[in-house]
Amino acid sequence: MIYEIADKCVKEVEKLSDNWEIYLANSESIEVESKKDILNFAKEEIENGIGIRIIKDNKIGFAYTSDLDKIEQTAKKALDNAKLNKIDENYEFASVEKVKDVKGTYDKKYDDLTLDECCEFLENIIERTKENKCDITSSGFSASKGEELILNSNGVSIYDKGTGFGGSLSVNIEKDGQFATAYDYTASRHLDLEYEQLTDDVCKLAQDSLNPKAIETKDCDVVLDYFAASGLLSTFIQGFNSENVLRGRSILHDKIGSQITSENLSIIDNPLLEGAMGTCKADGEGTVSKKTVLVEDGILKSFIYDIYNSNKADCESTSNGYRGSYLTTPDVSPSNLEFKFKTNVGIDEIDSGIITTSVLGAHTANPISGDFSVEANNAFVIENGEIKDGIKKAMISGNIYELMGKCDGVKSEIKQKGSFIIPKILVHDLKVIGL
Repeated sequence: MIYEIADKCVKEVEKLSDNWEIYLANSESIEVESKKDILNFAKEEIENGIGIRIIKDNKIGFAYTSDLDKIEQTAKKALDNAKLNKIDENYEFASVEKVKDVKGTYDKKYDDLTLDECCEFLENIIERTKENKCDITSSGFSASKGEELILNSNGVSIYDKGTGFGGSLSVNIEKDGQFATAYDYTASRHLDLEYEQLTDDVCKLAQDSLNPKAIETKDCDVVLDYFAASGLLSTFIQGFNSENVLRGRSILHDKIGSQITSENLSIIDNPLLEGAMGTCKADGEGTVSKKTVLVEDGILKSFIYDIYNSNKADCESTSNGYRGSYLTTPDVSPSNLEFKFKTNVGIDEIDSGIITTSVLGAHTANPISGDFSVEANNAFVIENGEIKDGIKKAMISGNIYELMGKCDGVKSEIKQKGSFIIPKILVHDLKVIGL
């Protein structure tokens, strides 16, 4: 059906312009949530939409619709919007390239998944949480399936589809007058989520956080668990965004060829990685997916580009023009960011330090300078290679760019949190402020 709709779109836009792009997206989703231990929300949703971009006289216009009877009006609206915009010769649509195969992005189990089965998954989380003697604040399970088709006047025609599944749990525990909380989520392209592992890990984290001790202010080794690392790295990766670079909003703008991280680290944007959450055949404007080495052995090699910003910089797009949905135009953003360390340190090798599960306030970090001051959450003391007492309250402050110059990987499972595919990360000599 998506190709039938595409044919109607092509007929309409060809009447208006020789330079056009059509983005069609269809999605299905199931969501169930609980408040405390009671299932209180369930939703099944189907959404279809079309986004049309037209370039006319070096001006670009965009319009969208979810009404398949309004394709003609939407195409005309895109043209009208183009007439209102300024001339900019950097606008261009993707060219035809050979599309690479991607693997592990679709699970056929979604096709037979029912709302009752999703509710059962959540009920299992609730029951196991009770068995672990924790109280649920909230929990959730989601499943989705999406397909998209990108066509343009240059001959691009790329169809892709994928599935995604996620489970989340937030708990609290009260014992002997002490109170603690914990949260985690898990996500996969496949219906292989282990609710037992998720539940047990979250409950153990809450239990271990009881009876925290005060910590003195000092510079020490800090292990950033997956949530903590991804929170701070979100600021770091903004420096690689070509739009920020070209506008002078990135401290890295003149650092190509310079060392910007520990020589132990390489960073790769990899939309072709099998089974990863950001894996796809092409980005949101039809540029065929390709791996981009951003950092190699600590040396800055590249930024990430969409077509518009790559034209401004006189280079090639790195296939990083992604869309949130058919409602939006492409923006520069990463796909799967692999952080690869040559060597990794075991926690049992750390004489003294702390480990923090997450950080509060990462969004307040300065995206240009990289300065941050965040609260360590569910944090623990490391002493003689062992994780010991919980920490009552502490702040961590520093600069993310300096931090990346003195970091190591930790011997741990590699996980994906958002765009980041990372181990736990060890940072040396970070300021920890006891409160």
